[in-house]
Amino acid sequence: MRAADDILDDTFLETRAKLLEVAATLDRIDRSADEQAALSQRAKPRRTKLDDAIRILLSEGPDRAERLQRLFSRDYETDWRQQMQV
Repeated sequence: MRAADDILDDTFLETRAKLLEVAATLDRIDRSADEQAALSQRAKPRRTKLDDAIRILLSEGPDRAERLQRLFSRDYETDWRQQMQV
């Protein structure tokens, strides 16, 4: 396993850019909601998921990626093939 300092040094700029992109997207959503109309009922759950994801990112632990994946994944259903017509 690589040293934590090395990982941070190698990925800092890329990670910073991704975080800035997320912040800019949230800013655009908020500005638009303030100037035009609030988020629709259809869009609110998705915005809530983004807020939940940010809370996961701010939490401690080595399993944040797994928790994010679970947040954005569907629950397993035994009849998924029928539902997706596969």
